[in-house]
This record gives sequence, C-alpha cells and structure tokens, in this order.
Amino acid sequence: MRILIIDDDSIVAASLKTILEAGGSITVLATGHSGTQAIELYRQYKPDVLLMDIRMEGMSGLEAGEQILAEDKNAKILYLTTFSDDEYIVKALRIGAKGYILKQDFQSIAPALESVCAGQSVFGSAVLKRLPDLLRQAPVQNMTETALTEKEKKLTALIAQGMSNREIAAALYLSEGTVRNYISTILDKLALRDRTQLAVYYYNHIAE
Repeated sequence: MRILIIDDDSIVAASLKTILEAGGSITVLATGHSGTQAIELYRQYKPDVLLMDIRMEGMSGLEAGEQILAEDKNAKILYLTTFSDDEYIVKALRIGAKGYILKQDFQSIAPALESVCAGQSVFGSAVLKRLPDLLRQAPVQNMTETALTEKEKKLTALIAQGMSNREIAAALYLSEGTVRNYISTILDKLALRDRTQLAVYYYNHIAE
C-alpha cells in the first residue's frame, strides 16, 4: 500500500513513516507539513491513501482534503489528529473523507489504513461512539428524497454500522456482487458519492 503522510510536526511525520514502514506492507511515498503540500504531493504521487492531520498553519487538512476530493472523487483520505472536535468530525464526513482517528489511538493507525485502502470507512472508537448523534445533527445537502425499498434500508443500516461488503453479504444471505450492485443503485437513487455519505443519510433520514 502506497501512502502519503501530512503533518505539520516534522518529527511526528518522520516517526509515523518509520513505524508504518516497519511492518513491511506500507510504503510512504513522501511526507509533507501543510495543506498546500498535501495537494501538491497528492497530484504528484496519487497514493492509495492520504494520511493527514487537520490543524495546520495556512491551509488546514480539511481545506486541502476538500480540494483534493473536488479534483479526484476517488481519493481516500484518512484524518489523523489529536482533536476530537465535533465540527471537525462533521466537516470530514461532509467532504467525503474515509476516516477520522485520533493520534492517541496509535495501535489502530495501520489497520485503519488497510481498511480505508480496501474501500471501508474507518473511525476511531472515541469518534465512533459519538458518530450517530453527530450525524443526526449534521444538515444534509444535495440529497434527493427518494424512497428506498425495505431491503435497501436494511442494507444501508449495515453500511452505517461500518460493515464490509462481505459482512453484509453474510448477514443478508446475498453474494458480494449483489451487495455491490445494491450499493451502486442506492447511491444513484440518493445522488450520493460514497458509503460515508450514505451513513450520513441513514442517520438523518432513516434511523429512529
């Protein structure tokens, strides 16, 4: 897996590079220390995952992520920060980030990168506990109010719980291919971009 690390603390960025590469399955293509560098390095390397801090001088990680996703909707961004701020979490979800974990949850960083690379959305345990309430509070924009079938609602609920396609297939007695087709149909119906936005939709429109 090829990643970029962006953190305004050069020591933290270097330490993360050393630790993550020690496992053998992760290659750090480059490190950067600002939102502007994040954009430049993403354009240059097109990594599998961009691991990025949020609070940085000048352009923040959220601003950089928003621009990167505007240029490449398939970009996989995992935010790594010391700040468990509600506003940051909701903003990260809105722009289409694939995950948000706290630096204190160090053991989860490598597994989170693997999960994001595989197409899943990842949130640290501290963030996950508050996610349903945050998503219910977050206004949903540009979402077409199109009724889902009961099976589509059930599948959407499982996505909101963070299940992978394989887990959903087992729970609903479907093939993984059928699950992928269902997800594509649901995203098209609701004019959504990815599973994260679908989770937001679930908590705002379906969950009781």
